[in-house]
Amino acid sequence: MNKRFRTRAGLAAIPFLLLTGCSQTASSADQEPQQHEKSKLAVSEEHKVIEKTETSPRFTQEAPYQAIKPSESAQPLKTNYTDKQLAEMPRTQAHGGDTARSVPLGQTLQKGAEDLTDGPLKEHRIVSYYGHPNSVNMGILGEHSPEVFMEKLIEQTREYSELDPERPAIPAIELISTVAQRSPGEDGDYIHPTSAEDIEKYAKLAKENNALLILDVQLARDTVMNQVKSLEKYLKLPHVHLAIDTEFRVKEGEIPGVDLGTVDGKNIQQAIEYVSNLVKENGLPDKLVIVHQFSKHVLTNKDAIHPTENVEVALNFDGHGLDAIKRAGYNEHVQKEPIQYGGFKVFYKKDEPLMTPKDVLELDPAPAFVNYQ
Repeated sequence: MNKRFRTRAGLAAIPFLLLTGCSQTASSADQEPQQHEKSKLAVSEEHKVIEKTETSPRFTQEAPYQAIKPSESAQPLKTNYTDKQLAEMPRTQAHGGDTARSVPLGQTLQKGAEDLTDGPLKEHRIVSYYGHPNSVNMGILGEHSPEVFMEKLIEQTREYSELDPERPAIPAIELISTVAQRSPGEDGDYIHPTSAEDIEKYAKLAKENNALLILDVQLARDTVMNQVKSLEKYLKLPHVHLAIDTEFRVKEGEIPGVDLGTVDGKNIQQAIEYVSNLVKENGLPDKLVIVHQFSKHVLTNKDAIHPTENVEVALNFDGHGLDAIKRAGYNEHVQKEPIQYGGFKVFYKKDEPLMTPKDVLELDPAPAFVNYQ
């Protein structure tokens, strides 16, 4: 494990932080996965891309993604804001606390952190679409055919490349690989596994479009490591990464989606080190692990979570609600409790108002990972 200087601040309570969790479960009849008609990918290749040319000394494969190239007219991030906006940015996030930025506008590495990898976040931003392929209620991924979905994802990603051309954005699919549900199921673990057919279909979709695939695990009564190990064959693919949904990990006698779950940071770290070993043992490109959090309760012992020399870690704040409260939540859970990179979720249907890419990149630090649900 690499030694890093990491600063932390105590988590101040926000009594009015009335945010709810990031995802919905497949428990009720209207939430059960419903099969969409399969459609062959026919995405236009007119979108412009730029390849990452650097080669990691730890692997010989070409980087398995292409970032969306900004236009020639794209301006540096800071020039997109007025002086008044620049002056008010920390204040809108801090809610009366310390209004000084912890890092300069646009910087994605958190204060005191470093990145020893050649991972995708080191020079890029990732923009992902989240959901389950057979449910329209769990995110945008299930709302469209694969080709329409990818077109929308590419256009959303392009907005971030245009706004911050010095950090071009990579499109990513965040697929829920195990759904926490309210019925115990045959195994009594309250988990509905996504079919291998669906995972492989979206792995192929991502690869054909030079995008990344992020497999998201909702744990229910299973353990972090059981879920991660079940995905090993996919994590061995160069373009596949991992996300861990903390709020659904419940204890005996509790029901996901009814009782709020929690995950210990030590268990998250086991998963990070497991992925790190996969990278080293299989000569893979460096990988990313996303950790989802929307409240203090769902993720404990955060001090135990550390990136490695070949795994980047992004802490993704994924509450939904009023934009001012979302900013405050990011400030409390990401900026004040730094791990390495920040992430931020935007809900197309539940946020008030819907934050624009300009709004998102005002955050301190600037999110390196932005996902849409």
